[in-house]
Amino acid sequence: MAFHVEGLVAIVVFYLAILAVGIWAAWKTKNTGSEGDRSEAIIVGGRDIGLLVGGFTMTATWVGGGYINGTAEAVYVPDYGLAWAQAPIGYSLSLILGGLFFAKPMRSKGYVTMLDPFQQLYGKRMGGLLFIPALMGEMFWAAAIFSALGATISVIIDINVNISVIISALIATMYTLVGGLYSVAYTDVVQLFCIFVGLWISVPFAMSHPAVTDIGLTAVHQVYQAPWLGSINSLDIYTWLDNFFLLTLGGIPWQAYFQRVLSSSSATYAQVLSFLAAFGCLVMAIPAVLIGAIGASTAWNQTDYGVPDPKSKREADMILPIVLQYLCPVYISFFGLGAVSAAVMSSADSSILSASSMFARNIYQLSFRQNASDREIVWVMRITVLLFGASATAMALLASSVYGLWYLSSDLVYIIIFPQLLCVLFIKGTNTYGAIAGYLFGLVLRITGGEPYLYLQPLIFYPGWYQDDNNIYVQRFPFKTLAMLTSFFTNVTVSYLAKYLFESGTLPPKLDFLDAVVARYSREHMDKATLVKSDNIVLNELAPVNPRHSLTLSSTFTNKEAFNYVDSSPELSNTEDN
Repeated sequence: MAFHVEGLVAIVVFYLAILAVGIWAAWKTKNTGSEGDRSEAIIVGGRDIGLLVGGFTMTATWVGGGYINGTAEAVYVPDYGLAWAQAPIGYSLSLILGGLFFAKPMRSKGYVTMLDPFQQLYGKRMGGLLFIPALMGEMFWAAAIFSALGATISVIIDINVNISVIISALIATMYTLVGGLYSVAYTDVVQLFCIFVGLWISVPFAMSHPAVTDIGLTAVHQVYQAPWLGSINSLDIYTWLDNFFLLTLGGIPWQAYFQRVLSSSSATYAQVLSFLAAFGCLVMAIPAVLIGAIGASTAWNQTDYGVPDPKSKREADMILPIVLQYLCPVYISFFGLGAVSAAVMSSADSSILSASSMFARNIYQLSFRQNASDREIVWVMRITVLLFGASATAMALLASSVYGLWYLSSDLVYIIIFPQLLCVLFIKGTNTYGAIAGYLFGLVLRITGGEPYLYLQPLIFYPGWYQDDNNIYVQRFPFKTLAMLTSFFTNVTVSYLAKYLFESGTLPPKLDFLDAVVARYSREHMDKATLVKSDNIVLNELAPVNPRHSLTLSSTFTNKEAFNYVDSSPELSNTEDN
């Protein structure tokens, strides 16, 4: 394949435009608000992200390189088809459920990161434990999509894969470093526009190629391969449901999502943003589905790609860039490449910022340096943005099973963090003992179920298991959802059991070594609930939430909502009186 100067120039121009928007957004946030809340401006954009920018950035967070490439691949692969392209519906439902049930309580209580409620209720140690799967999910996701970008660029432009990955990572890390959420949000607007235009421009050209058969015919009839609509065998229905619940419910407890929720100017806006993003995810999936269908409807021996076809060459995961390269004119394929690059960067920058925000706030500040200055926290975030960006890039270049690591870590987000989030927001009376027990039970059940992508053999064989052609054990039973439900019910059961044993006197107070039941209102917990204004809650260990002209205090902060689990404390009553 020849080196394409035009394609390289197009990519350079696109990257420079993205970097310029990111730097402009950084200048905007520097001139917004006071220096005293700089860390909050970086993490949640000063809580004044509007509907337009908020809707774009929340949609772009989900519509990444993995989203559009994976959707096209699922539609193209004969054994799957559209029936197995679950991401568009799953993530859209995830955003709807997040908007209906999770966005309002999180935003109305003035949290700054997703881990804040866990540390407020369960303590900083439990918050540290929950940071591990959250960090793994964000980092492996960023590494996976950087890896996908390098492979995509190498298909269309004959340049070194490693160079493309490094340059893309540097651009995304640079504007995230200088501008935080503002830079990420405003570049997401440009990137989402590029994805939409780039893919939609490519579809008509690819569809009109002489080697492509009518996709309406190939949807239901076998021409070059099985119909691309696909089907679900009765034996695979439980696997399909397990994956569907993983996408729908496991797509909620991500810092990248709650960062947008918490950056909105009100709880109502946070809900509306979720609904807008759900619609946006569906719309942005349409061109990816069509490209996958085009790939399944193409006589590849009549194109420059030749024989065998992509699936026979084990290049099905690259079907989207292959369609752009071989079925579209050169100048159109470069537009499509820009769309893929935009999709990757729009997700990678969000993951890097999310990971650094949780570390700087919930690990460094809350666990080690409660009295750290705002300037110190800002510098910790900047350093961790560089470190996490470099780590994701290194994993993309060096790890051969980065996708397998991401699959496993995203499972842990679903199995561990989602049930914990349910308990901390909606189940009154859960405590640290239940949280730890649920964490451990969920982790053990997931690991012992095995992971084919990592060649991790199962220790527990559930009904319906089988060995594939590579002698890898595959579970048909929905064990991931079983592990999630086990984690949830373990948390509730152990919490209430511990509460009963201590409050009834069966166990002496000295055994409450986590200060979770008898000593619940110990100094460690009281430090987290200091009322300093009559109408504004400030969490002493959590960063203050300063009112802005775009906020309505009565709708954003409610004392009883924020601390309903400590209303009966006599110490807290005295604090309120003072």
